[in-house]
Amino acid sequence: MSSLTVYHESSPDVPNKMLTHVDDIASTLADVGVRFERWQASAPITAGASQEEVIAAYRPQIDALMQERGYVTVDVVSLDRDHPQKAELRAKFLDEHRHAEDEVRFFVAGRGLFTLHIDDYVYAVLCEKNDLISVPAGTRHWFDMGEEPHFVAIRLFNNPEGWVAQFTGEDIASRFPRLED
Repeated sequence: MSSLTVYHESSPDVPNKMLTHVDDIASTLADVGVRFERWQASAPITAGASQEEVIAAYRPQIDALMQERGYVTVDVVSLDRDHPQKAELRAKFLDEHRHAEDEVRFFVAGRGLFTLHIDDYVYAVLCEKNDLISVPAGTRHWFDMGEEPHFVAIRLFNNPEGWVAQFTGEDIASRFPRLED
């Protein structure tokens, strides 16, 4: 189940708010400029589907978002517990960072925890199948795929080079809950 847990940055053990209703999650995130939506496939997707098949199943939504926001590149990332570099890949995203462009992810399968640091608050967004999150450019955040990752996600980029992070050097991410497997 998708969820949003909001903390004050000084209280990582005491959430201010916990939400599980999609409309409440979307509304709370919209108040801080983050887009959160649910998408449904326009065609069935089977396990092991190719990148092209996954993109084709969501083509109407992808095209609308690309036109609306000017994204120029779309791809699919898939990671599971058998990936030989899962620990290194997890570590790559666990430190607080920001991007010069929006970070847009749509979860086709599985789940991941996006944690956003906005002003004095930390928003932990558990994204699951059918969830789209768009983290605005410049927003401090980190991502946890868990020790036993399992997700397939569509990624949209303004930058043809793809994922380029600017790490903040802050240790805040280590003080907040991680994704439990």
